[in-house]
Amino acid sequence: MIWILFFILVFALLALDLGVFHKENQTVSMMESLKWTSIWVILALLFGIVVYWIYDVNWFEINKLDTPPGQAMLDYYTGYLIEESLSLDNIFVIALVFKFFKIEGKYQHNILFWGIIGAVVFRLIMIMVGAALIRNFEWITYVFGGILIYSAIKIIFEKEESEDFKESIAVRMLAKVFKIDWTIRDGRYFVIQNGKRVATAFFAALIVVEFSDIIFAVDSIPAIFSITEDPFIVFTSNIFAILGLRSLYFFLAGMMHKFHYMKYALIGVLLFVGIKMLLVHFVKISTPVSLCTILGLLVGGVVFSIYMARHEKA
Repeated sequence: MIWILFFILVFALLALDLGVFHKENQTVSMMESLKWTSIWVILALLFGIVVYWIYDVNWFEINKLDTPPGQAMLDYYTGYLIEESLSLDNIFVIALVFKFFKIEGKYQHNILFWGIIGAVVFRLIMIMVGAALIRNFEWITYVFGGILIYSAIKIIFEKEESEDFKESIAVRMLAKVFKIDWTIRDGRYFVIQNGKRVATAFFAALIVVEFSDIIFAVDSIPAIFSITEDPFIVFTSNIFAILGLRSLYFFLAGMMHKFHYMKYALIGVLLFVGIKMLLVHFVKISTPVSLCTILGLLVGGVVFSIYMARHEKA
């Protein structure tokens, strides 16, 4: 029942977002994105209080692991911070996707909205599978830790170059199902041509955004499992982070160059969480220590990025 109630809450928030506040296709301004980012962050923080309450009263017997309510709330906030920080890399990729497919600003919010719907479904499946694996195979934590460390190393050595998203796996799979018309740019995802349904560049962009989210979820979901094995806390912290992803994207899209060095903070987060998972059966790192470490890495990344941006400009 509590899962059903949470899904109702999520889809109610999404319905209000697209059906009321962003009903018309329009470019999202910096101030509007800042306002909505603040709203989503406040909602996420308030839900942490809800987590404390439902674990305190064990509402609908959700607290199967007998987690103290304060610990449950702290786990939720730490998981939220991990997911929010790792989503920054995803934001950079989304910006490249929109630039490559020449998606106008007024249509970007709509694409991201439907991308969030798909992300909710895919992440629920991945979290349930991950929770089942951890429950039944203790050694899987070493696999998750290895994935995170590998991801960190990959970011260190990856080259910054423009990618041809038309040659991506997602677009090639789409092209096998639908013909793609790259010339239509009026906001439609499909058109009928000669009696056949044809996909547009907008739908191709949506598919690439969805596919990139799945790839990034392979990093972020194991990272949250390093904090807690409770699937409800993992899922809710994950979802609240991606609900604010669209607003955060529009806020950061125009300032990507100023946060160029944030990737080193993300590398630090991945390495810390990966090592934590590898040492889980030998060294116990508490949630408060994890929260402070991750927060410190992110703040350090922001400060260093701003400093270097000013230094390079000077």
